[in-house]
Amino acid sequence: MDVPTWVWLLTLGVAAAVLIFDVVLIARRPHVPSNKEVGTTLAVYVSAAILFGLGIWWAEGSTRAGEFYAGWLTEYSLSIDNLFIFLIIMASFQVPAKYQQIALMWGIIIAIVLRTIFIFVGAAAINRFSWVFYIFGAFLIYTAIKLAVQKDDDDEEFEENRFLKYMEKTIPSTKEWSAKIFTKENGKRVATPIFFVVLALGMTDLLFALDSIPAIYGLTKEPYIVLTANLFALMGLRQLYFLIGGLLKKLVYLSIGLAVLLAFIGVKLILHALHENELPFINGGEHIPVPEIPISVSLGAIVVILGITTIASLWKTRKDERQGVES
Repeated sequence: MDVPTWVWLLTLGVAAAVLIFDVVLIARRPHVPSNKEVGTTLAVYVSAAILFGLGIWWAEGSTRAGEFYAGWLTEYSLSIDNLFIFLIIMASFQVPAKYQQIALMWGIIIAIVLRTIFIFVGAAAINRFSWVFYIFGAFLIYTAIKLAVQKDDDDEEFEENRFLKYMEKTIPSTKEWSAKIFTKENGKRVATPIFFVVLALGMTDLLFALDSIPAIYGLTKEPYIVLTANLFALMGLRQLYFLIGGLLKKLVYLSIGLAVLLAFIGVKLILHALHENELPFINGGEHIPVPEIPISVSLGAIVVILGITTIASLWKTRKDERQGVES
């Protein structure tokens, strides 16, 4: 894709404007959003993503549009997994309900900044070193195995790492909750509890970016599609947190579904790496004629994997609820 500079700037400008509007709106009136409020906003974001994909179809063709939709769905599903950790962090810090939106908004901003950096670093590495796909593929397969074998209670508690504990001891702070990250107390500027919550969310975002960026580069090599798919996935994350917070516990097979999804993309990356092979110790540095998975198959596989994961999870939770009632 030959994306003009003004399109990049316009895209980032619109995203920044939406984020600034959200931050100002939430800071002025901290509250627990209603289902109608988050449902309407989420519908707007999802509709915008669908329309954006159709715009790519019109401008660049069905293949690029398929790459966007596949990337968007993958990033969205990985973002849902993020919400489990976000819920645990909020509970661990005992964040009042009306301030959770503010913490989430700052966490999302950090995620966008980090992923934007990772996207351009990843694009530069891919353009210069084709063997990077071996690393991306192996890392995704490793992550998939780790997801598949983790126990159900592995994510039930959030344990602060050394850096976070060091920051809490070092930075002057107050125990009083506020919509602001910093405030003044006895004439001195101090951090509010929101600051440390945002710091914990940001560090979590960094870890998840290590999974999500290689995953989407397994579906498209276009940095602009990678960026926009991530933006649309993250934009609705705050609304998704409040809308399906109670339903997340019902997605009991989400980790298994994501493991299958990441393993599929990892294999796709390895196949692409073999096809583009330039490493001298593999086939003498020559390309290996292996089959590559087209984007249409990738998109179909993603939809099927996520669909089966959701249906199986809801069936399992209903079955468990019925057995609990009967017993």
